[in-house]
Amino acid sequence: MSPDSCIPTKPGQYPSDCEVLEGYRAMARNQPASPIRSAAWQAALSKAKPIRILLLDVDGVLTDGSLIYSHEGQESKAFNTQDGFGLRLLQEAGLELGVITARSSEAVARRCANLKMRYVYQGVGNKVEAYKEILKQSDCKPFEIAYMGDDWLDLVLLTRAGFSAAPANAVPEIKEAVHYTTEQSGGHGAVREICNLILEAKGQYRQLLQSYMSR
Repeated sequence: MSPDSCIPTKPGQYPSDCEVLEGYRAMARNQPASPIRSAAWQAALSKAKPIRILLLDVDGVLTDGSLIYSHEGQESKAFNTQDGFGLRLLQEAGLELGVITARSSEAVARRCANLKMRYVYQGVGNKVEAYKEILKQSDCKPFEIAYMGDDWLDLVLLTRAGFSAAPANAVPEIKEAVHYTTEQSGGHGAVREICNLILEAKGQYRQLLQSYMSR
């Protein structure tokens, strides 16, 4: 038996940590190369492959669009942890992140700082100007930028981005304009879905999954 092999536990005993980990590794090895994907997903892969930066609207994309005010007038927002983990996976894959939003919020500033986003534009009246600044700072081409939005204010960027996406809760005009509409709604996994799509397009989805299964 090799040093890395697990010593089987006796019948009736709980499995050792080693056995549990080996079980996860076996699951990863036996899984298909990738989950079954929709035709829309498959069609979007070519647009997502060159992406180097993912930019997001906030309300209705990173959140469900709800605005909650305290008695003191302070605004709060709810963010999805799976979305956050998906964004961290993109960073592990070498991508950069950012938000461009018309509103300003301390909650958004804190979330962006927590996720170590490089590009944070709040209170933006003209989203195109912010987009142009990002192009200059990053030395990226438009086809290397992805943007996700849910309402009319996002049209100016969705039509310029190399890969455009919308959450399931987006208004009809946005869904008609983008390359891909997620099955999930904003604040409920839509961003994670786009992260997974980009990772798969770059051939890194399976690699990252296996790395987490073997930790």
